[in-house]
Amino acid sequence: MAKKLGPLFIIFAAFLWALDGIVLTPKLYGLPVPLVVFIEHLLAFLLMLPFFISEWRELKKMRRGDWQAILWVAVFGGALGTMFITKALFYVNFVNLSIVILIQKLQPLFALALAVIILKERPPKKFFVWAAAAIIGVYLATFGLQLPNLDTGDKTAAAALFALGAAFAFGSSTVFSKKALANISFRTGTYLRFGLTALLMLFIAGAEKNFSVINQITGSQFIVFLIIALTTGGTAIFLYYYGLKWVSASVSTICELAFPLSAIVLEYLIRGNALNYIQWAGAVILLYAIYKVSLIKNYN
Repeated sequence: MAKKLGPLFIIFAAFLWALDGIVLTPKLYGLPVPLVVFIEHLLAFLLMLPFFISEWRELKKMRRGDWQAILWVAVFGGALGTMFITKALFYVNFVNLSIVILIQKLQPLFALALAVIILKERPPKKFFVWAAAAIIGVYLATFGLQLPNLDTGDKTAAAALFALGAAFAFGSSTVFSKKALANISFRTGTYLRFGLTALLMLFIAGAEKNFSVINQITGSQFIVFLIIALTTGGTAIFLYYYGLKWVSASVSTICELAFPLSAIVLEYLIRGNALNYIQWAGAVILLYAIYKVSLIKNYN
């Protein structure tokens, strides 16, 4: 049963990430990105700490490769990926249909390639058919029949490079998360990801002198941080790792496309950004492709 429900947990986690990006994180606008990432991870880890202590003995099971994998996730998935994509969007003034958004859709390609190279996954041919359909669907749902906006200033090239770095960081994080979960529970994997990322961001935020503005955080923003830690942050990764424990990294990266799909739908429901018929068709194609991929017999 857990293997059958694994994709659903990943899809729901992706929905929570979209909810975070559309509803919660924008309320933290104006605070330094490293500081935001640090506080989000630190609060989640502190809330998890009593449970982490109870599973402390599981750390003895971890091999050198397991520690390397979870450290990769903390560095790339937790820290660099978030800062890369934020920097990229800043360079194009947060234009929704920019080259940055297009390049970010390449994330599954990095994850699929690394899953084959590192995890030795061998998806069946029909998987690639539906994976291609999913990528086409997410493009149509995002852009319709339009081309990305390339006229976003003299920093468009730099933004594209940062977006490419973010796509690699997040795509590789899926693969290395799966690698780390081979010998530890999804609970321990979640605790370590947040703990190591918080420690890393402590040094980055300190180097950027972000702590000098910590007294500017308002009471309402602290409540937002707490909500993120309890829902779209800690809980989302907890559910994601539970699902990832039971499915291959290849299947997971396609299920994660529920994130941009959810973001598009939430933009429509919350902000009234209407989709045209082509975008709705793309959303349907993406949703059906995710469904078909989730039915493929597990091969991890």
